[in-house]
Amino acid sequence: MFPAMSMLQIADLRKILPGTPPRVLFDGLNLSVAAGECVAVVGESGSGKSTLLNCIAGLEAVDGGSIAVAGKRIEALDDDARARMRREHFGFVFQAFHVLPHLSVADNVALPLWLLQVSEAEAKARAHAMLAHVGLEARAADAPHNLSGGELQRVAIARALVHRPVVVLADMASGVGGAPGAAAWHPATGLAVRVVDHASGAIKQTHANH
Repeated sequence: MFPAMSMLQIADLRKILPGTPPRVLFDGLNLSVAAGECVAVVGESGSGKSTLLNCIAGLEAVDGGSIAVAGKRIEALDDDARARMRREHFGFVFQAFHVLPHLSVADNVALPLWLLQVSEAEAKARAHAMLAHVGLEARAADAPHNLSGGELQRVAIARALVHRPVVVLADMASGVGGAPGAAAWHPATGLAVRVVDHASGAIKQTHANH
């Protein structure tokens, strides 16, 4: 059903929100994303975009269908295994960025590596290399409150990519594509599923439209 090189596979996905009557967010959703591919999920507020990302990451249960990342079915894993998969295989960029104020910029970027027990020296080197990639190496020692909103966005992108995830999930506005270092969204070894609030001419490739 899916191409052999597909890294993210969604088959017949169904999600229902409780209520009177229950609300069907999506039903029979199918999506296949290859390594290195960038996909935008476009739709109005409340259409289920963030919920879809939560389902892909195993943060929300689905009511039917399956989601597989690198050949592993998310819904078949227990809580510990899903948490481990998120640490190892996913990168996240949130709408509010969630950059930790008590850590330096470099330490924020290194955080996923610490969780994976990468050595301090390697974590530092990889964090600085990723900050250079997004044009922020000179701000590595700064506190987050000294950065602009656009710079914080790039810190969040660097943090999402530093541990070389299989999937990057970004729940944010389409303007990220214009940020310095935006090529990082499309690394040869990974993929991104980007969520935007409204259709935009800047988004050239849209595989799932809600």
